[in-house]
Amino acid sequence: MKMKMKRNLIALLLLVMGGVSACKSEKKDKNHVHQKGTSEYYTCSMHPQVHEEEPGKCPICGMELVKVVKNEQASQGNHKEANQLMLSEGQIRLANIRVDTVGRGELSQGTLLTGTLAVNPDLTETVSSRVEGRIERLYVKQTGQTIQKGAPMVDIYSEGLQTLQNEYLLALAQKRELGDPAGRYSRLVEAAAQKLLLLGMTKGQLSKLAASGKPSPVVTFFSPSAGIIQEIAVTEGQYVGEGSRIVSLSNLATLWVEAQLYSSERARVEQGAVVGITVEGMPGRFQGKVVGLNPALEANSKIVLVRLEIANPNGRLLPGMQANVLLKKEKNQTLALPMDAVLRDSKGAYVWKQTGENTFEVAMVTTGDENARAIEITSGIQPGDRVVVSGAYLLHSEYTLRKGSDPMAGMEM
Repeated sequence: MKMKMKRNLIALLLLVMGGVSACKSEKKDKNHVHQKGTSEYYTCSMHPQVHEEEPGKCPICGMELVKVVKNEQASQGNHKEANQLMLSEGQIRLANIRVDTVGRGELSQGTLLTGTLAVNPDLTETVSSRVEGRIERLYVKQTGQTIQKGAPMVDIYSEGLQTLQNEYLLALAQKRELGDPAGRYSRLVEAAAQKLLLLGMTKGQLSKLAASGKPSPVVTFFSPSAGIIQEIAVTEGQYVGEGSRIVSLSNLATLWVEAQLYSSERARVEQGAVVGITVEGMPGRFQGKVVGLNPALEANSKIVLVRLEIANPNGRLLPGMQANVLLKKEKNQTLALPMDAVLRDSKGAYVWKQTGENTFEVAMVTTGDENARAIEITSGIQPGDRVVVSGAYLLHSEYTLRKGSDPMAGMEM
């Protein structure tokens, strides 16, 4: 009898212990289910893209990482509620968050192009030899050298030119000795003189030749215009033929500004339009006139070359200087926000709207034209919406720290 009671007692004890274990197991399972919908990681308040499994320092800026607990079930709930953020009055003041009502206004839009000053080809001249002969002396020795109109450029030894000088002197002698009742010898003198003038001799040289009566095989040729030497094509002692290039020179009274713009902006540039130009290292602003648009795109690009003519009366501007060209667009009525109000990432552009007292919600927007201060909003918000115009980036960081997710998650263009 005692043995039987002992067995019953042992059985009861085992049953009770089994029940307790079952309860503990059930409680443990419930706790596991409760925590299953959450995950945690460590991030940086300045660089929310950093996700680390262990505490430590930010690999970008070195700040201490902050622990974030992300509720996955909540993030799978209502997206509108998930993308809202509520702050206290103190947080709003500390973050300098300012809200403004969206309205239509004027947006003055312009594009700044980077260009380079270049020689105006219309004022570039090639000086060629008009006679056959040998280069005895070059008065210009290097490119970039400035030369004035009428300054000596080159001495050429030419037997052919000497022969024509003899013809001119002979016609003069015949006119003096035989007289000229019918004007015959005068016409011969004039014809001989015209040949020499067409070959590059000056009237002063002809007068000197007539006074001396001695022809010279070496004749000095002078610069036909003022400018800078762009190229020297001969050397002293070299033989040249009629039409051989000697030098190329350019007048710098006007220059070209060559700038590049995208083909999509080509319609904004009109032939003959006057635009503002600034030149690096030069005070003030210059005026330039659009004189040409390249009809074809640059090779393997979407770039169009635009050329502008700029006056250079004092010769201060030089080819090769860097210049900036401002293409302005007429002001138009549009929905615009300050540049700081719009945030961008790989998903697109978005703003923070105020949906209630101290409550903010992210909204995807599409953008249009922009300038240095404002950007056009073409969709996503309406006139009358209250939008954060200062502190938008801090709202983004606060959202990431609180909810452990990107406010743009799940949103598409």
